[in-house]
Amino acid sequence: MVVIMNRIYDTDVIVIGAGAGGAIVAKELAEKGAKVIVLEAGPWYGNAKWPNPNSEHGAVSSSDYEDLSIDLLKKSFTDLEEDMNDQVTGKFRWGPANRNLPPWTRKGGVVWQNAGVGGTTLHYFANSPHAIPQSMDGIWPISYEELVPYYERVEAQLPVHLAPVSPKEELFYYGAKKAGWQYLNNPDVSVPGYRQGINAILEVNPRINDPDFDLQNNNTVGCTLRGHCVNGCHIGPTVEAVAKRSTLVSYIPRALATGNAEIRPNAFVIKVLTEEAEEGIHAIGVVYKDTWTGESFELYAKVIVMAGGGIETPRLWLNSGLPENPWVGKGLTNHWFDTVAGIFEEKVLMDILGVSDIKPYTGQNSAARLDIPGIGTMITMGMSPGIYASLNYVTSAKGYASLNTPDPQAAWDVEGIVSGEQLKDFMREYKRTLSILLFVDDEVNQRNEVGIDPNLRDEYGYIPVIRYQPSESDTVKRDQLATYAAELLRAAGARTIIRANWNPELFIHIMSTMRMGYVVDVNCEAYQVKRLYIADNSVLTNGIGGPNPTLTTQALAARTADKIWDQYFQAET
Repeated sequence: MVVIMNRIYDTDVIVIGAGAGGAIVAKELAEKGAKVIVLEAGPWYGNAKWPNPNSEHGAVSSSDYEDLSIDLLKKSFTDLEEDMNDQVTGKFRWGPANRNLPPWTRKGGVVWQNAGVGGTTLHYFANSPHAIPQSMDGIWPISYEELVPYYERVEAQLPVHLAPVSPKEELFYYGAKKAGWQYLNNPDVSVPGYRQGINAILEVNPRINDPDFDLQNNNTVGCTLRGHCVNGCHIGPTVEAVAKRSTLVSYIPRALATGNAEIRPNAFVIKVLTEEAEEGIHAIGVVYKDTWTGESFELYAKVIVMAGGGIETPRLWLNSGLPENPWVGKGLTNHWFDTVAGIFEEKVLMDILGVSDIKPYTGQNSAARLDIPGIGTMITMGMSPGIYASLNYVTSAKGYASLNTPDPQAAWDVEGIVSGEQLKDFMREYKRTLSILLFVDDEVNQRNEVGIDPNLRDEYGYIPVIRYQPSESDTVKRDQLATYAAELLRAAGARTIIRANWNPELFIHIMSTMRMGYVVDVNCEAYQVKRLYIADNSVLTNGIGGPNPTLTTQALAARTADKIWDQYFQAET
């Protein structure tokens, strides 16, 4: 424990992480008048102070909106799958800006998460649904209704829109209706049904059907349905006008515009500093390392906000030696993903859609959904071919499909890893394949956790270890979701249906490891450490019923910013 008397604070608030939640807290507090420093472990793309963010150190920080550069962003975001999303060397990996160095180590599974200003919103689908109300009411310490005004605030700020319909969405809607599901037209989902996606992506550029429109060199506002959302969107005339609304292009520019926010990339926080006070332990600052030089620095603030995500936030708590709590790092939920894909004949598509293929690589990555309260969610998934093949055909816990004995009772024709000639055959049908991504409403279980290895360290402390074992109930829900997806595809006329059956140790929606009501109070302030708040997926009390968690995390972060201001800064104004 660090005790410092007569301290001079460096700033009002330190925010650890510039992703989905941290950027919201920074912008909201900066607009109110608080001085904020954001520390981000990864690089900053699209900023003139880091013209070569992956090969040169660049500056220490930026607090100037004018430093943002759309030309540099377009140079960095290349659309190439391996360049952007390779887990080891990609720009969107969990690792340092210097791509000659290895990624940062985690044990226990494969985590598809980004480091960098914008966090994992750099590659997210931008799906922005609300939580399922029944997953919150009577379970969370706050009600769903209390979060609604904050949903609306974030929806207006990003902004979010109903997702456009491309052939893959039209086919999904057709199959859902034929399979007997009802259409929903309400963000507050209480009954099963399908609906348009709600995405944090600007509306479609009205010029895309103009024969003279230059798609490659486009410098106007709006989505062009080019299908590279997950590989880094850079479509727009300025950074703040980029179509996909990652926090890199939405909340970070607005935080800078206040004149009260400073962002420091390449700054990995390794310890939260605390001291004893009359009211108990409270946070006073942080220690961070420059990821290029390895130098350590200390910063002090009146309030510390942890927003490093569902893995790094509990890791930082544990590495900082903060008070023991039986729920720190515990209760991990992850939506235990799976995919079910259907291959269609050209004639079937012509009869239904009037086109010969659906081109899954075009349109927004995901723009239609079906939610089933109590079980989970399914969404359309269209990706560029390498990632598409990896998720649908190469990610499985069932071994090779060619070695599996077909189950005559199963709703699908193929299950497991697709390889060899069969993989070639399936990818030849890529343009006529509809993939559905499944999210299970998995249970909170204290044995599922993010801990730290007691022996293995890297330069930032003991490395995180993930342990996740779905329950029997989760397995039942997942099989039911897969069956519903297969039935939808069959109703739409699919010829061949393939279920991947993902390994549970592939992590994307990492939630509930620092749960509200258990580790933090209703304001998201740590029970045991005053002036320490959390604003990321880790504070979600559960998996919110199955929908994508980003908007809920962002709404909660906006609420947390209000609570911080009211508690510690309102009286000073």
